[in-house]
Amino acid sequence: MTIINLKTTPESIKEYNEDALLIDGFNDAIIGMCLQFGQLPVVAYDYEKCIQIIMKNMSRDDALEYFELNVINSYMGMNTPVFIVL
Repeated sequence: MTIINLKTTPESIKEYNEDALLIDGFNDAIIGMCLQFGQLPVVAYDYEKCIQIIMKNMSRDDALEYFELNVINSYMGMNTPVFIVL
């Protein structure tokens, strides 16, 4: 697969993997796609940006706990997003 479109919007990622899973409310944390041999691209999120988005509604400690329990630990198959620590 040749990646021609280097945009990192949900729409552009779906061009390469229509089944790529997106997390509602976290589009601002998308940093790109994750490519792996033999797999379709999946969405790559900035871990810290995700925490910052959640912190709009709770403390950092609560946001970290929520994110780890409800997002990171939610494997939903080969199209599950990845989270990058920059």
